[in-house]
Amino acid sequence: MNPAEANYTTTEKEMLAIVYAFEKFRSYLIMNKSIVYTDHSALKYLFAKKDAKARLLRWILLLQEFDFKVIDTRGAENYAADHLSRLKNPYENIFDPKEINETFPLESVNKVAHKD
Repeated sequence: MNPAEANYTTTEKEMLAIVYAFEKFRSYLIMNKSIVYTDHSALKYLFAKKDAKARLLRWILLLQEFDFKVIDTRGAENYAADHLSRLKNPYENIFDPKEINETFPLESVNKVAHKD
């Protein structure tokens, strides 16, 4: 997620996750029926809404080529997400994201150059 996307609302982030997943697995999902389970009930409303933001409308148009339905799962029914949200993160406040980005090796270092 880039810095601009980090500023999206929760609903936009949820929709972005669906768009990203469907685009990433497009070849597998294009001719198949799919079910999207979400704990964010606003997504079902967004697909029926006609006067949404331009960004959301663009994403809805992208998703119209797929055959899927959105099923809302309540927090109590969504055991995995409920459990994961309650776990304590042992690495919380240990690493500074800026520090990680500065010390992480660039991908270009791993490239091999070949001269003929």
